[in-house]
Amino acid sequence: MAYKFIDNYREQGARKKLVEELRKKGIEDEGVLKAIGKVQRHFFFDETFWNQAYTDKAFPIGEGQTISQPYTVAYQTQLLHINKGDKVLEIGTGSGYQTCILLELGAKVYTIERQQKLYDRTIQVLPHMGYKPKFFLGDGSMGIAAHAPYDKIIVTAGAPTVPDELLKQLNIGGLLVIPVGDTELQKMVTVLKVGEHDYEKVVLDTFRFVPLVGGPLTP
Repeated sequence: MAYKFIDNYREQGARKKLVEELRKKGIEDEGVLKAIGKVQRHFFFDETFWNQAYTDKAFPIGEGQTISQPYTVAYQTQLLHINKGDKVLEIGTGSGYQTCILLELGAKVYTIERQQKLYDRTIQVLPHMGYKPKFFLGDGSMGIAAHAPYDKIIVTAGAPTVPDELLKQLNIGGLLVIPVGDTELQKMVTVLKVGEHDYEKVVLDTFRFVPLVGGPLTP
């Protein structure tokens, strides 16, 4: 992929239009909308496809993965209710777009990706954009216990169930947002940790994510 870090009036105008589109679709959190309006999504695309960067659609980024639809990113982020300084674990760095949105909101982000090529790409692109989360390569389904507990956890791939290991890594009062279902469709689920072993779960709208893969990493 050829990276060119140019952000002109065309891209800035396209982001403004995207923000208005997301507002019309029901995104109400002004902090989230402001972040969407600031993060240069076209930087995650080859220049050939820049005209696709601000459409409200997912787009392939290689390794069987996609950069998520902006609405989906905004929807999940809005559910997290990010406060400045929140310690957030992101499962599935992918392109890094969601990571940047979280950082714009003032979160301290720990992000993990199991695909080596995506990891290698993201650790180059995000610092060039001025974003510096804590990057990890590994099995996201297991979280990152060494740096737990977290105030918020966001999972950007569809899981068959809510992983117990992630629940263990939440602070009491912490919130997990995860799509749960089969390989075709998932329901967005929020889980609030109200006690050491007590949780409040809410099932929301239907989405389509790539599957959350666990187990040994492929060489």
